[in-house]
Amino acid sequence: MRITTWNVNSVKQRLPHLLGFLAEARPDVVCLQELKCVDEAFPRTEIEEAGYVVATHGQKGFNGVALLARQPLPLRDIRRGLPGDPEDVQARYIEAAIPVPSGTLRVASIYLPNGNPVGTPKYDYKLAFLRRLQAHAVRLRADEEVLVLAGDYNVIPEPEDAADPEAWTSDALFLPQSRAAFRSLLNAGFTDGLRACDGRPGLYSFWDYQAGCWPRNQGIRIDHLLLSPQAADRLVSASVQKHLRGLDKPSDHVPVTVELDLG
Repeated sequence: MRITTWNVNSVKQRLPHLLGFLAEARPDVVCLQELKCVDEAFPRTEIEEAGYVVATHGQKGFNGVALLARQPLPLRDIRRGLPGDPEDVQARYIEAAIPVPSGTLRVASIYLPNGNPVGTPKYDYKLAFLRRLQAHAVRLRADEEVLVLAGDYNVIPEPEDAADPEAWTSDALFLPQSRAAFRSLLNAGFTDGLRACDGRPGLYSFWDYQAGCWPRNQGIRIDHLLLSPQAADRLVSASVQKHLRGLDKPSDHVPVTVELDLG
């Protein structure tokens, strides 16, 4: 089973790219971020006609996450919003269960806050969100299901995850506190799916639109799929669909995919 995460940076603007990817790669589950639309404006009809069921958690103009499952897979037990702060109205988390031959696959699509500028409430919110995510992830892990926490984490875990790490030392994506919060998820028993399969430097998932970052390959790796022990035991492969960054009017992120053997 192939599970993909992709920050599409406006699902309506990137719809042709998304439909092309679904037809080309035929992922079984897709976790989308940064929809930039309310639920009613999501292109549900087009996605369903492409063979996928849809669950969304949208927000006008920014944020927004979605889960797609290739038919006949259903999406059950859908949770919208990350627990832990009832006053948080930002649409950054959606989770669902999918029955598979080996039991249940639980998948979350996550759009973590950017956190810039540092020293403002935006960075405080980022760290608080990461703490809430860790607490919820530990609760989910206790169920011993095959669990994949996928999304745009807005965290560069290690220096080798940036073409020019020195350029990011003061950025919220690379500050020690951000990286430590990400490591806390790994220390809680989760596996970085891509790094478990490929430890090479130069694997990036984001290239800024500015300063010729894409032509110069000045990328960073901030899109991750974290696997519970039950998912990591079934990990077959992981890959980055880098070629999609070269399309006309692309997202600044590209898909990242893991393949699990779920019997």
